[in-house]
Amino acid sequence: MKYAWIKAHRDELPIKTMCKVLKVSRSGFYKSLHEQPSNRTLRSHRIREQVKRLYEESHCNYGSYKISKAMNKNEELENACRKTVAKAMQEMGLKSRVRKTFKPKTTEVDPTKKPAKNLLDQVFTAPAPNQKWVTDITYLATSGGWVYLACVLDLFSRKIVGWSISNSLETPVVTKALQNAIQSRRPDTTQLLHHSDRGCQYTSDEYRGMLKKLGITVSMSHVGYCYDNAVVERFFWSLKHEWTNHHHYADLEDARISVFKYIETFYNTERIHQTLDYVSPCQFEENYHQTIAV
Repeated sequence: MKYAWIKAHRDELPIKTMCKVLKVSRSGFYKSLHEQPSNRTLRSHRIREQVKRLYEESHCNYGSYKISKAMNKNEELENACRKTVAKAMQEMGLKSRVRKTFKPKTTEVDPTKKPAKNLLDQVFTAPAPNQKWVTDITYLATSGGWVYLACVLDLFSRKIVGWSISNSLETPVVTKALQNAIQSRRPDTTQLLHHSDRGCQYTSDEYRGMLKKLGITVSMSHVGYCYDNAVVERFFWSLKHEWTNHHHYADLEDARISVFKYIETFYNTERIHQTLDYVSPCQFEENYHQTIAV
């Protein structure tokens, strides 16, 4: 490895100096130039190249655990344990930009409205798509003030099936997200469970009327139990720590374009999930449809 480093930097630094600092002989270095690299050295180079590529494709979000899982699930890549990947990342100075903290938040409750019972009951799995959807709202900062993002997530695949962003925290932002989800998925709404917190947008007459008209079964979190809606809260954590916290937005449209890129070109289509056996939501659904088609 020392000889390889000297070779890579010999146009930048004196070979004599590098050999002295790294405590190797110049004769040994020159001899190494005429030797064929060992299989171990070649494999090490391949691993480093693949780790760097996967790290960059994840927008610098993946750590050694996810990268090693991604490599081991792809037959075209080297099999490498987490320790090997971690060593390669350390040598190349690659670090996940995600901090390991998770504090879910809830929205304001309208005390004049009667919430639905918690039918989901923290069962965050579903046997098929379009059976359980969870939804919530989060805040994003722009130079022009706060903007509000509402998302609808399918618990089967963790896919974001509908979303909407607005300058206003009023009910239309959540209504639009649900409408987008219905339009894109075309579910049998009579077989669909919709879960949210008890935020005033979700208990409003407008939103509850829409759910009733579609025949959707309604479920809501218990008071003060933020983890009743933990999956969509976890999505918001990923969105912020992997993406929006690393960008500065001028206005609503700037934030909308950025959120679109994260959800539609990375999260749904590329980002691997531990709960999905390290494939993306879109790939998980594709695998499901292939299985039931057989």
